[in-house]
Amino acid sequence: MDLATGVCKAVGKEPSLIFTNRRDIRKIGLERKEYIQLVEQLRNTVALDADIAAQKLFWADLSQKAIFSASIDDKVGRHVKMIDNVYNPAAIAVDWVYKTIYWTDAASKTISVATLDGTKRKFLFNSDLREPASIAVDPLSGFVYWSDWGEPAKIEKAGMNGFDRRPLVTADIQWPNGITLDLIKSRLYWLDSKLHMLSSVDLNGQDRRIVLKSLEFLAHPLALTIFEDRVYWIDGENEAVYGANKFTGSELATLVNNLNDAQDIIVYHELVQPSGKNWCEEDMENGGCEYLCLPAPQINDHSPKYTCSCPSGYNVEENGRDCQRINVTTAVSEVSVPPKGTSAAWAILPLLLLVMAAVGGYLMWRNWQHKNMKSMNFDNPVYLKTTEEDLSIDIGRHSASVGHTYPAISVVSTDDDLA
Repeated sequence: MDLATGVCKAVGKEPSLIFTNRRDIRKIGLERKEYIQLVEQLRNTVALDADIAAQKLFWADLSQKAIFSASIDDKVGRHVKMIDNVYNPAAIAVDWVYKTIYWTDAASKTISVATLDGTKRKFLFNSDLREPASIAVDPLSGFVYWSDWGEPAKIEKAGMNGFDRRPLVTADIQWPNGITLDLIKSRLYWLDSKLHMLSSVDLNGQDRRIVLKSLEFLAHPLALTIFEDRVYWIDGENEAVYGANKFTGSELATLVNNLNDAQDIIVYHELVQPSGKNWCEEDMENGGCEYLCLPAPQINDHSPKYTCSCPSGYNVEENGRDCQRINVTTAVSEVSVPPKGTSAAWAILPLLLLVMAAVGGYLMWRNWQHKNMKSMNFDNPVYLKTTEEDLSIDIGRHSASVGHTYPAISVVSTDDDLA
């Protein structure tokens, strides 16, 4: 504890902020302010997280539609593609206990999970998502949290195994871009870039507080992170990294300026990811699961520690461990074939007589109508119908389109996307 301020300070290595600006990943120390480049020559990095105990960084590249990894102390700059076919990654979150990674995809409107090596993956949620954005995990309690700035905007939580989904924040929320967890105080913080607001709520959706509302410092905030008594965030419009007191929003400070196209930010320190027990490795490897072993939400003392999960197209068998392919059956309707021979002819005969009677009646009515009808001119095939005795009707003032008009959609591509 700092005796001068009464604030608890982290022990160990110097904490630092790590952030990405699409083309590289950088680090700045929170004490000595040392500013260095960690990974360079990237294409379009939009999301960032870390496995701090393993000293590894993970990031998502929008142009390459993949998630990559690299050692944080690798001076050579080597990085490995871990997961591909990530079409429009918005955010990633590393589960440092169970060694998995979660991400949101704005194109497929899904939330997915995979092992850190990318060998096993599945959709966790693929319904009721409009514009999934930021994501955060708490493997100690087995919950995942995410923001959605579609209509209606909201923040949700669910078990990291995909069960017990529930809304957390649904009112007075517009564009929730970034979320982060304060595991010490059991609170969730989020940025609303339309309301220019930084807010927090407890992990049950109660005790909501406005930390800061500022058009100047929250012009267009994108991502945030928490450490000790401070909250740090990136503002895209101001191209800066700011910090403030996480309780009051006071003590505002600018840490980095002229940060072109910054996207995501994290705090790198061992206390950010407290150690926990991997229950999937407690009694047997991978919990005895054939595919994925995922932490279950700890709702009460009787909650299971984990559950087995299968890839798309498979269900978990009754033993709770193995996977079984879902049988897709196509229903075929039986069509009765009319009988052949004389009986079929007798069945058709009444129908023919009915058709002949209808045709005869129509011809008689048409002949009578022709004798009693005035001549008509059809000047317009739709609306402008007049008789020789009537005045013409001007429909020119109705020719404009009625209703909403929509602007043309323009497609913007970059050289990287065409490469």
